[in-house]
Amino acid sequence: MASRSQKFVPVLLGVILSTLPFLFRSATVKAQSPASISLRRETSAEPLPFDRGAAALWQSLQKLHTRASLLMVTAHPDDEDGGMLTYESRGQGAAVTLLTLNRGEGGANVMSSDYFDALGLVRTEELLAADRYYGAEQYWTRVCDYGFSKTKEEALEKWGHDRVLGDVVRVVRITRPLVITSVFVGGRTDGHGNHQVAGQMAQEAFQAAGDPAMFPEQLKEGLRPWKPLKDYARVPFMPVTEKGIYDYADGKYYPAEFRNYTDGTVIKGALSPSVEIPEGQYNPLLGLTYAQVSSRGLGHQKSQNGGTGLAQAEAETSLYHRFASLVPVSEKESSFFDGIDVSLMGIASLAQAGDSSFIKQGLYQITAVVDKAMKDFSPHHPEAIASTLAEGLEATNNLIEKVSSSDLSADSKYDVTHELKIKQTQFENALAESLGISVLATVAPDKEPTGPFARFFRNPETFRVAIPGQEFWVKVHATNPTEVPVQLETIVLETPPGESWTVDPGKQTGGTLKGNQSRDVRFAVHGAPKAGFTRPYFTRPDIEQAYYDIQDSKYLNLSALPYPLSARLQFSFNRVPFELSQVVQSITRLTGPGAVAEPLIVGPAISVSVAPQAGIVPLSATSFDLSVTVHSNVKGPATGTVKLDLPEGWMAPEQQFSTAKDGEDQTLTFRVIPARLEEKPYAITAVATYNGQEYKEGYHTVGYPALRPYNLYRPSTYRRTGLDVKVAPGLNVGYVVGAGDDVPQSLASLGINVHFLTAADLASGNLSKFDAIILGVRAYAAREDLKTYNGRILEYVKNGGVLIVQYNTQEYDHNYGPFPYKMGPNPEEVTDEHSKVEILAPANPVFIWPNQITAQDFQNWVEERGSKFLASWDTAYEPLLETHDPGQDPQKGGLLYAKYGKGIYIYNAYAFYRQLPEGVPGAYRLFANMISLAKNPQAAGSRSENSSAAKKSKP
Repeated sequence: MASRSQKFVPVLLGVILSTLPFLFRSATVKAQSPASISLRRETSAEPLPFDRGAAALWQSLQKLHTRASLLMVTAHPDDEDGGMLTYESRGQGAAVTLLTLNRGEGGANVMSSDYFDALGLVRTEELLAADRYYGAEQYWTRVCDYGFSKTKEEALEKWGHDRVLGDVVRVVRITRPLVITSVFVGGRTDGHGNHQVAGQMAQEAFQAAGDPAMFPEQLKEGLRPWKPLKDYARVPFMPVTEKGIYDYADGKYYPAEFRNYTDGTVIKGALSPSVEIPEGQYNPLLGLTYAQVSSRGLGHQKSQNGGTGLAQAEAETSLYHRFASLVPVSEKESSFFDGIDVSLMGIASLAQAGDSSFIKQGLYQITAVVDKAMKDFSPHHPEAIASTLAEGLEATNNLIEKVSSSDLSADSKYDVTHELKIKQTQFENALAESLGISVLATVAPDKEPTGPFARFFRNPETFRVAIPGQEFWVKVHATNPTEVPVQLETIVLETPPGESWTVDPGKQTGGTLKGNQSRDVRFAVHGAPKAGFTRPYFTRPDIEQAYYDIQDSKYLNLSALPYPLSARLQFSFNRVPFELSQVVQSITRLTGPGAVAEPLIVGPAISVSVAPQAGIVPLSATSFDLSVTVHSNVKGPATGTVKLDLPEGWMAPEQQFSTAKDGEDQTLTFRVIPARLEEKPYAITAVATYNGQEYKEGYHTVGYPALRPYNLYRPSTYRRTGLDVKVAPGLNVGYVVGAGDDVPQSLASLGINVHFLTAADLASGNLSKFDAIILGVRAYAAREDLKTYNGRILEYVKNGGVLIVQYNTQEYDHNYGPFPYKMGPNPEEVTDEHSKVEILAPANPVFIWPNQITAQDFQNWVEERGSKFLASWDTAYEPLLETHDPGQDPQKGGLLYAKYGKGIYIYNAYAFYRQLPEGVPGAYRLFANMISLAKNPQAAGSRSENSSAAKKSKP
């Protein structure tokens, strides 16, 4: 889990290509990356307010005026210094890239019940949304977040040093930045072990990326070595004190020293700031400070904390220490790029051998054009500089051709062309912005609306998931709002390479556009019979593997596979061609938000899934129910069958499904009769048959409202372990849903179907009918009604109920329990899922009935033991378990038991919400005991009633 102390943010707009937010070149830039890799395409239907009109054009002119570029390396989404990224991209025109080592799979989630790989996709989309504000291009490595980590050594052991470094080097060689930066220094002040690795890798890659002996396989795929010129890391927030430097991960002080991984030296004492970045500087075109812009981006990363607060305008700086420089610089610098020629003329320095005079001549001409465009820029008439920008684009095109046909060395051609291609794309974007050209490509109805009210029904709701072999229409709408004539030469729909899609017509022409003229063209599309689904290109066999396997290496380090369809439009202005493109959008109409545009995706005709994915079956069970959900993407009625592939001797009859329309679900409940149950794992696979084809996987759409959705595919296989587990009969259990978890579905394995409690239930419902009430994950953060009616919950306990409080964050630190307690500002976590657990009170009813709990029940846990252990508590609470990470003080505040009146109150920090959905046997046995307490014959009088006057104790 990433540190939550950041108040900075990144964006996804202007880096290597400085792309126009919703229009972009579709060509592969071979000078930047292997020929097989296409650059990321912006997929949003509409630009941000900062990226429209004159404000967008001025930012593009700034980018054209410099070759400055930097790469920031962080560990998790929301680690980034977004204020710095925004300042450099939107304020200084630098090409900005963000490399995030992992996708945050092991973090918290206050927005939905998505965890592990599903949460990784959520946080990927959150960061991409934030990147748009920062103006940053996004890349990733293949490693996974495995939960809060206290040491760098653990991270490197799980990830593999060269696996991480190789990916970081690869991104450096793809993006070729002049400067590398990181939020982290690679040491104790970074806290989280993942953070420390990010800081170390940012420095190691500074040397390794330019060494052809390092990761030579990358050179075989078309990359070239690249030597950045400078390396920086942000000065740690934690001050150096008399005790040394503080490591928040383990709460200890260490000697004040920092390793410089670029040269192997050790820096004693505090790191001196080399550069101050004025993130609080106001930008009048944006109408905000850079820190405010970035904070709005960070606000899209809601899963960890629900969203950020309102950022106020104020002076704010971010300090960076320089770890290495290949150019002469002074101790104090005014920018990251001091000592580097970041003018366009500096591109000529990349031609190391041969006659480069023609390059200098061409760059001089291009520089003069950019200077003139900036001088003549008018926010009221941006079209006035369109001719100048067209001249600059033509000059850049000509120079690229001259470089290609010159006698320069292959390396020089590669290096120079890489930067010229960036300028080429920036000119195209700026030209389109000066002319105000807009493009919208959408799935279209069979017939466009007509008549006097047609304008009110433009872009009606469409399907979002196309299935293989489907036929449908796409409409492309292009507009030139200015009086300056532009020629729309051709419009084509681009389909996935290697797939047999057909588009009719293959190409369309548009004619001349001016004076707010628009052109609409329609394409009949026939999807490929074996079209690939829109899904992650990375998978792993289980969550214990701390890195992904890559299904197609050409997409390595990218955020996702390209979306299947995009419209590419070729324009010409003053006879200079330029291209714009947009991913084809689907339209959904939602109450409240209205029309929402999302990229069209490809998926299966039938998705079949089981939930949860794992669980247990009691050895005493003679039968159990399994729910299978069939989701149809068929555009009309669909009927078929679902059968279960069962272990030998098990039985469950085949069932039919029938859906009426696209997007409809049908849930089928199978009564499974097992045979000869043993304490071992079993697998059950649901197989749907439709139209002669079998389907053995399904997808879950991750995310929450206002976040772009993405589908995570899983086999429709239920992993169930035979287990000697018992639960009290006839239990009636209530559940207060918090931020979201899958505990209720898991309890169904025990035959417990919970009743979900509403605000009305908490306010005035009959709570006494419940044998136990469970509070879901982070319930006190997600449910204001729970806080309001907490008194009724305690009254329920006092009258004989059992309350189980699951993992909560600091919102719980307000004495919501029956007796005082304290969580503290930095509550403890036990991150090693294999850490020894000691049962402190073996005679407590929790450990005795109906299952005898032993140390064996804490084996084979996943990801962590628990989080947010209480720091101190009233003696009315009895600590039941003790555990700790290596070097950590023993933690007894993870499972506390208190008698209150006639009932029992349990505070639980152990990660049952992670264990139960993964089918961890011991977690089921212990949780079964807790929910059975109301009927436990040994629970009554097991401890004498305690009064709130009992003295506090600290374990």
